[in-house]
Amino acid sequence: MDSPRAIFLDRDGVLTRERRDYVRTAEQLEVLPGVGHALSDLRKMGFQLVVVTNQSVIGRGLASHEEMSRIHEKLLAELKREGVSVDGIYYCPHLPGEGCSCRKPEPGLILRAAKDLGIDVLSSWMIGDKEIDIEAANRAGCRGILVETNSGDLGRAVAHIRRIEENVGNDELA
Repeated sequence: MDSPRAIFLDRDGVLTRERRDYVRTAEQLEVLPGVGHALSDLRKMGFQLVVVTNQSVIGRGLASHEEMSRIHEKLLAELKREGVSVDGIYYCPHLPGEGCSCRKPEPGLILRAAKDLGIDVLSSWMIGDKEIDIEAANRAGCRGILVETNSGDLGRAVAHIRRIEENVGNDELA
């Protein structure tokens, strides 16, 4: 059987509202409009959904790992209310410049999730709102799509993926 493919998703700015002062508490987390519907569409296309996010708010001492767990529990609950679930949430707590392998643009989060979940990276996608997200995708070996920060336009990226996936399927039939 083929390995599952996934959509790796950045959190802040793609799924949730990015804040200049960081999301430090669960109360500050705000899911962007249309996210549930877009994620449901990706599920229907057969993708696993995995959040991969830099969270230097921990390294900066502005939030703890426990608070990050509460933030992610709220995200999961909000998505569940919209009828969708994710297969995993992976985050890097390090500051920029610490030299870790997990902070995007390094591919560590994507590669760890792929190993843990048995994902075929080469047939997977990354959706992010920063060039570092696309660079991490490229380094990991998957395709990347850039969306505008806080636009709530995840649906546009999903439509793009659908078009490409349908064309690939048609090419295989020819």
